[in-house]
Amino acid sequence: QVQLVESGGGLVQAGGSLRLSCAASSTTSSNYVMGWFRQAPGKEREFVAAIWSGSSTFYANSVKGRFTISRDRARNTVYLQMNSLTPEDTAVYYCAAGRTVTVVTSAHDYGYWGQGTQVTVSS
Repeated sequence: QVQLVESGGGLVQAGGSLRLSCAASSTTSSNYVMGWFRQAPGKEREFVAAIWSGSSTFYANSVKGRFTISRDRARNTVYLQMNSLTPEDTAVYYCAAGRTVTVVTSAHDYGYWGQGTQVTVSS
């Protein structure tokens, strides 16, 4: 069982930055694929970024070049650095973990989820 706790959300002006953190309860999660998803009001949950145990990364086109996912194995924590934020980035951001992930962009492939953290970008 892996428990995930996100933090770092908040209100920021357009063009600003935020760093989200996702703390995992289990050291075994270091072998999992870790992902970030987001869900805006009235929209489906969408993939943002993922990182494999070997530290390879993959990003949605909408955030590529602006967001960076990373992990700190010693702290069992995954980060999402978000720069050049726009109002379109406003959403609840969720951290997810999957032991066997076939389609990294599919929420169904992740077995563990955090409670989410709100990110609001004002114009």
